[in-house]
Amino acid sequence: MKSDVSKLGLDCKWTDLTEGMQIYGSSTSVEFNTGEWASVQPEIDNEKCIHCLLCVPVCPDSCISVIKGTTARGAIDYEHCKGCGICVKTCPTGALSMEGVR
Repeated sequence: MKSDVSKLGLDCKWTDLTEGMQIYGSSTSVEFNTGEWASVQPEIDNEKCIHCLLCVPVCPDSCISVIKGTTARGAIDYEHCKGCGICVKTCPTGALSMEGVR
């Protein structure tokens, strides 16, 4: 079955959508801003953050960046953060907490 990924999120008939549990195109997660449906998001207390970077590899959506050329944590990509809280559970200093979306 050939699929047209560009139809996702558009007004189309259910018969035009692809079957579930199938991969129809690569690198499409960048196109979907899953952060739109998050009700909570991680907030960083920079006073507590020791830049251990333990939060970076556990994020399932790669939303926590590392500043290029350093070992310092960068900003959180809230457009793609679903608010799962895994980073908060991983943080050894309590620098991350879940807050309501503003």
